[in-house]
Amino acid sequence: MTIDELKAEALRLAPESRADLARELLASLDSLSESEIERLSLDEADRRLAQLDRGEASADPSGVVLARARARRG
Repeated sequence: MTIDELKAEALRLAPESRADLARELLASLDSLSESEIERLSLDEADRRLAQLDRGEASADPSGVVLARARARRG
């Protein structure tokens, strides 16, 4: 099964089951070493940079992002 197939299956679950799965998956990351966390972070940064380069995503200045977050908090 591919990751896309697994995601599709997971998204078909009831909301409570998806929440349980999400909690378990997140908890499984707690045992990662610092080097594993760093590697995953760099991989994610590379993935996001590639999306920006391909025009599939856009970036906002940090001030805009922070103002938006503050507005959501009320």
